[in-house]
Amino acid sequence: MYYGDDLIEEVRMKNDIVDVVSGYVKLQKKGSSYFGLCPFHNEKSPSFSVTPGKQMYYCFGCGAGGNVYTFVMQYENYDFVEAVKMLAERAGVELPEENQDVESRRSADFRKVLLEINKKAAYFYFYKLKQEDGKTGFDYLRGRTLSEETIKHFGLGYAGKYRDELYRYLKKEGYSDEVLKESGLITFHEAKGIYDKFFNRVMFPIMDVNSRVIGFGGRVMGEGEPKYLNSPETKVFDKSRNLYGLNIARTSRKPYMILCEGYMDVISLHQAGFSNAVASLGTAFTSGHASLLKRYTEEVVLSYDSDGAGVKAALRAIPICKEAGLRVKVLNMKPYKDPDEFIKNLGEEAYEERIGRAQNAFFFEIGILESQYDLKDPESKTLFINEIAKKLLNFEEKIERNNYLEAIAEKYNIGTSNLEGLVNKFGLQMDSSTEKRQPMQSSKRQETINAMEESQKLLLTWLIEKPQIYLQIKEHITPEDFQEGVYKTVALHLYKQLEEQALNPAQILNIFQNQEEQNKAAALFNTKLNYLETKQEQEKALKDIVLKVKKSSIDYATKNLDPSDMAGLQKILAGKSMIQELEKLHISLD
Repeated sequence: MYYGDDLIEEVRMKNDIVDVVSGYVKLQKKGSSYFGLCPFHNEKSPSFSVTPGKQMYYCFGCGAGGNVYTFVMQYENYDFVEAVKMLAERAGVELPEENQDVESRRSADFRKVLLEINKKAAYFYFYKLKQEDGKTGFDYLRGRTLSEETIKHFGLGYAGKYRDELYRYLKKEGYSDEVLKESGLITFHEAKGIYDKFFNRVMFPIMDVNSRVIGFGGRVMGEGEPKYLNSPETKVFDKSRNLYGLNIARTSRKPYMILCEGYMDVISLHQAGFSNAVASLGTAFTSGHASLLKRYTEEVVLSYDSDGAGVKAALRAIPICKEAGLRVKVLNMKPYKDPDEFIKNLGEEAYEERIGRAQNAFFFEIGILESQYDLKDPESKTLFINEIAKKLLNFEEKIERNNYLEAIAEKYNIGTSNLEGLVNKFGLQMDSSTEKRQPMQSSKRQETINAMEESQKLLLTWLIEKPQIYLQIKEHITPEDFQEGVYKTVALHLYKQLEEQALNPAQILNIFQNQEEQNKAAALFNTKLNYLETKQEQEKALKDIVLKVKKSSIDYATKNLDPSDMAGLQKILAGKSMIQELEKLHISLD
């Protein structure tokens, strides 16, 4: 959905950044800004600032920064359109309806009805749990040491012993058989008739990241198969793209996610204070799950069952997580089988300690591989080392591969050069290069680029902090003199605002939707200039920066000039003449 610039700016202006951020972070006013602990990294001293005058936030610790849209996107892991919708609703701004065709609108309306049915079913199950005929389910949950607060927090419920209770309830609510059939909650059988999919089960509502009920899991009470039963896939429920507990875990702000196997593991961990635990929904871990996790974290700690099945599941999940760009560690819960059992016996502190000692995924894989060989037998050990060499080829970056190679060589007393030789050998056999060279720039050239970018950054910051210098330099330095992508974009819009005498930093940030670009741009508006002692020294430093920007602009244009481009050549010559003018120019800060 596309929203016009005017509407986007209206929504932003009606959501004061201090009010919005205060809903997430405890802020304390200091001077003209507000400070608090950064929600995007762990810190003990407040380095997260919110400036109402600029309508921006910036963390001097981790570099996260932006306007109210950026904050909501980064905190809630929303895309830009989702952030606009949320803030528009908060401010009471009506957004135009999406221009959908009839079929798309019908599909969206149908999904809305299914979500309504799931929500009502969740309330129905929760209500039943507290009734006399729900005592079986309630006693089971309390017997698993779940508090009433935890039961309420996860909306746990009970599906009664009668097979049509939910069906009769939903029919009274006015839903047709056709819609109920698509909900996955009611079974329509030619011979057996119409009956609830779940009965005599403790119910676990499954929610998407926006806390909408999209399906259910049910644990049978007493004898019965299957022990755990999940909703079938529907228009709103895709097992491979949702994780149990993620709606809560995504706001935990811990630097990693704990990945478990079952509902009770997640609930027990959350009750014990580990609110960053999630689980796949009765299905194998998929690339869809990994991609979903990648939106919220960079690291995953696998807390799968310690039995053979759990080890196999971990071995399957590791490459999937790595493929998605996640770092992976594996937690050892022995002598206990799962997190629920571990915490009941050893407690939260012991589990926290195990997380701290969680094993690097590669070494976990090597450890499992080692158990399949007899290292006292020379032939078996040789086969084992060969397999290690093949696994090392999975590291595409040479530095990373060498780090692991050295660690493995030391652990198994192999000899670094011997193991490296094997890696090269297998690499050639697999027709893949073990010398994957990345195009590298010379250190001297990199220093030149860094100096160029630094001068551009400083000049933009000067223009933001001291707008009065714009009139003095605008004829000499234009947005075209900024080569770095983000800085050039900022320069284009900043010059326009300064020309119109309407400086609005937060509005400029609306342009950037990439997180890295947002942080880079926000840093410009929050950099504290290292003022020298006297005004004369400051003016001289500023003039030096202006000259550096102009000179680097001419150098860049010269190196990239097409020999046949006469207009470009004339422009370069004019720029060189302008340098002489700039050297004579006095830039005043008054």
